[in-house]
Amino acid sequence: MFIKKRPTVNSKLIVGLGALVTTVGKLIGGRVGSGIVGFGLAHIFLGTLAKYKVR
Repeated sequence: MFIKKRPTVNSKLIVGLGALVTTVGKLIGGRVGSGIVGFGLAHIFLGTLAKYKVR
């Protein structure tokens, strides 16, 4: 009845997106780039937490 989601695929997607955003922020540089890098690093951190979530 319910579809079971695979959390590892979702977390890998979030970590990959965070890595991409972090790279773009590094390329932009400056204050705006630093904000973008922080946003990307937050995605990497949250994706890693989602991967090891205890149910």
